[in-house]
Amino acid sequence: MYVLTNKNAPNTKLILVNTDDYAENNWKEIIPEAEEPIQGVKIIGDHLFVTYLKNAYSLVKIFNLDGSFVKDMELPGIGSIGGFSGEEGSSDYFFSFSSYLFPPAIYKMNVNDFSYVQFKSSNVDFDPELYITEQKWYESKDGTKVPMFLTHRKDLKLDGNNPTLLYGYGGFNISLEPSFSSTRLLLLEKGGVFVVANIRGGGEFGEEWHKAGTLEQKQNVFDDFIAAAEYLINNKYTQPAKLAIEGGSNGGLLVGATLLQRPELFGVAFPRVGVLDMLRYHKFTIGWAWATDYGTSDDETAFNYLIKYSPVHNVKPANYPATMIMTADHDDRVVPAHSFKFGAELQKNQTGDEPILVRIERKAGHGAGKPISKVIDEQADMYSFLFYNMGINY
Repeated sequence: MYVLTNKNAPNTKLILVNTDDYAENNWKEIIPEAEEPIQGVKIIGDHLFVTYLKNAYSLVKIFNLDGSFVKDMELPGIGSIGGFSGEEGSSDYFFSFSSYLFPPAIYKMNVNDFSYVQFKSSNVDFDPELYITEQKWYESKDGTKVPMFLTHRKDLKLDGNNPTLLYGYGGFNISLEPSFSSTRLLLLEKGGVFVVANIRGGGEFGEEWHKAGTLEQKQNVFDDFIAAAEYLINNKYTQPAKLAIEGGSNGGLLVGATLLQRPELFGVAFPRVGVLDMLRYHKFTIGWAWATDYGTSDDETAFNYLIKYSPVHNVKPANYPATMIMTADHDDRVVPAHSFKFGAELQKNQTGDEPILVRIERKAGHGAGKPISKVIDEQADMYSFLFYNMGINY
């Protein structure tokens, strides 16, 4: 029996287990742990298809069943692969692929020669040939190299005048991989830049990358995000007045903390369904389960580092960017009280003229399962707020 395990292999390895004797000393290593984390393995025909995460995008290697290497699978581009499926014994298998510029498509693959053709594609009125996605590496505060993806028109002028949306998450070993969103086209078609920073706390480079953004090292996450903003400004992609930041849930904490620490860097901010009261988050609904990444204020050591960045507790009089705090009245994962308290503190301490709003979706929760009508309303409000506060007539 083939088994994926992370025992003594944080980035995961594939072993062969004898079903008559499960003892560890009988395990046989088939695919060893690599620098790139293994995301999954699929047996297709007489081969093992192993999906890795390399620099935050998909890499697929093909092996024989004994673990001997065959070849790298040639993918349609830099993006995310998934959904390997097919009937045992069939010569045809299917997989999906998407990226920042290409909507999800299904491909049919011949298992005999590994060739494939596009089987089904999404119908989106958008010409990806006019745009490009590039990966850039920048240096964080402590010297750590961090990657980010930038998507924009090929003829973009680096004059510091482009509306830019910087997105991040940075927690719970969750990796931000290339994905398509039709709503981002609003920004791209207006000559904007969409940026995803693969900051510490995520799983892009394995468990060490995740742990480097947890507990007493959580400030690394904010430093990585701030350094991404500085890179975009210093390299003339944009300027503070035209730089927006967005993140949801743990990413809402990211946006809340960074807009407080460096308000002069940003023109617009969207903390969405954010964890913003770091001293009491564990006392509501499922919050206690996040202590593995955050620690709790019940512990004196954790209290001392949480209070240093907890957004609700670090608002002081300043000229804050235009901010739309987004929540929902039935969010039972990150209760809306986080957003209400943070909004009240920001409104009280805003010394500038930029608006501080709280957008409360009714009869909705944390995000999953939200009907398309509410998604459209939410995105329309968000991009209207972004363009209006950047002085852009859409």
